[in-house]
Amino acid sequence: MTTEKIDGACVTTQANVYFDGKCVSHGLALADGTKLSVGVVLPSQLTFKTGAPEIMECVAGACEYKLAGSNEWKKNSPGERFSIPGNSSFDIRVEQAYHYICHFG
Repeated sequence: MTTEKIDGACVTTQANVYFDGKCVSHGLALADGTKLSVGVVLPSQLTFKTGAPEIMECVAGACEYKLAGSNEWKKNSPGERFSIPGNSSFDIRVEQAYHYICHFG
């Protein structure tokens, strides 16, 4: 099930803008200390690096992703998630806007 609403979140109002505006997100912090970001990746092919482990949840649109060390592109659609290890990277390619929630840690 796709997350549609996040209750009790503190939102960072200034956007994080990456890759010349091809990815824009806002940070969220929950009362229990959970950190998330909510954003959109516009049509492009990008490489993201991770510090902490991440889970990418598709809210709308779709993408294809490839984890570091893999040659296989996999699809991510609304309601689906994929995990990225910490201190790693992943490639993402998007043909239409990909709306996501990134769960950290």
